[in-house]
This record gives sequence, C-alpha cells and structure tokens, in this order.
Amino acid sequence: MFLPYTERGGGERIAFMHGFTQTKKSWLPIIERLGDNVHSISFDAPGHGDAALLPFNCSDAATAVNNIAGGATYVGYSMGARIMLHAAVMFPEEVERLVMISGSPGLRTDNERQDRVQSDSALAEHCIAIGVEAFVDEWLCGPLFAGLNPETDQRGDRLTNTADGLAQSLRLCGTGSQDSLWDSLGSLEMPVLLVVGANDPKFRVINEEMCEAIGNNAQMHVIPDAGHSAHMEQPDTVAALIADFIG
Repeated sequence: MFLPYTERGGGERIAFMHGFTQTKKSWLPIIERLGDNVHSISFDAPGHGDAALLPFNCSDAATAVNNIAGGATYVGYSMGARIMLHAAVMFPEEVERLVMISGSPGLRTDNERQDRVQSDSALAEHCIAIGVEAFVDEWLCGPLFAGLNPETDQRGDRLTNTADGLAQSLRLCGTGSQDSLWDSLGSLEMPVLLVVGANDPKFRVINEEMCEAIGNNAQMHVIPDAGHSAHMEQPDTVAALIADFIG
C-alpha cells in the first residue's frame, strides 16, 4: 500500500498526517518551525490531495504510512490522529513516539458507530451535491474551527481537494467506520503526547480519558486560547511541544 508524501530535512524522523479537508501541505507551518534537523515525512490522507482516488480505510492508511515512515515519531491531527493511533496499535515496534492533536480512539459502542456511519454518509452525499468550495466553507464555519481566521484556515489548500475524494474519506475513514481503539490504549508502551485546545471541551474530555487509559507513558497538554485546530491557532506553542517531546 502506498500514500503520496513529501519529505524534507535530516535527523529525527517524524511522520505527519493531516485532518479532514486538508492535505500534506497543511503541516508546513509546524515543519518549518521544527527546522531542517528534523526529517519530516508528510502524507496525503486517503481521499485527499494526491491520494484522492485511494479507497483506504484507517487501517489501510496506517499500513501505508508505516511502509514509508518505518521507525519514527508519528504525529496526527483529528482524522490524522486516528490514523496514526491505528499505526501505533498495529506497528508498536515502529512507532517510536505518538503525538495526537485533537484526536480520539473512535466511538465506544456499536450504536454510536452505526449512527455516525449514517451521518457521515449523509455528509458525503451533501459534499457531492454542493461541491468542494461550498462544502469547505460550510466545514470551516463549524464551531470546531471558530479559532481559525482567513490567515490560518488554509482554505486555499483545502480547495485543492475533490468532492468525490472527501466523500470517500467520510465513508471509509470516518469515526463511525473505524474500529474502536479504546480497549487498545492500555497496550501502548511508546511515549504518547496528547495535545488539545482549551476551547475544545469535547475533545478535552476525550483526551483526559485517553491519557488515563494509556497510563504513565502518556502526557496531555492543553493549549490556552486554542480550539480544535490548536497547532494552526498556536503553531509556535505546538511546535515547541513536539520539539521538546522528541528531545
């Protein structure tokens, strides 16, 4: 399995996976702040960017990332965090450290997952019906992204995606379609960094529960004055956290 990627720099290997409606380019503000002493490998998620046509689910995407990144620190945001968590569960010997920004292990119950599959399917149909530009604008108007502005929301990059690709991502990599990984959290032995915005109460609670379930090898950082896209709202702070975490 293969996912398109770009890489730069040398030294400590870090693999990056973006969130829904973004592309591999979205990590540039963080990668630039980490500097060239980091060997960054930034992937397009299934249904996005140059991977628009790839029908991968979260496990497929995790395998594809591991095939390229191998032993590295794995960093993911939102949907990308869920994919990187799959990689940590599936390839614990390769994932040296895990960083999840506004991530989750999925939904706990079958009923929750079934309801989410239905809502994601409806959202996919809506995306195709209205087109990518209108869909991205609606998406960015949601409460999760209230902390972004035209200078930080990366709207132009998001518009390079296709409606069909985003719809496929919702159906195959949505929170409802993935396996629940709550019961796997306790098996993680690598260092784990959980990052969440102070203005994102839903994911703050999820991450508190994740941190407790993982155990002493996990640490959680709450970013002040930031919401769901904490690394885009406070890139200096989040890049410094990652740099400190990898040592």
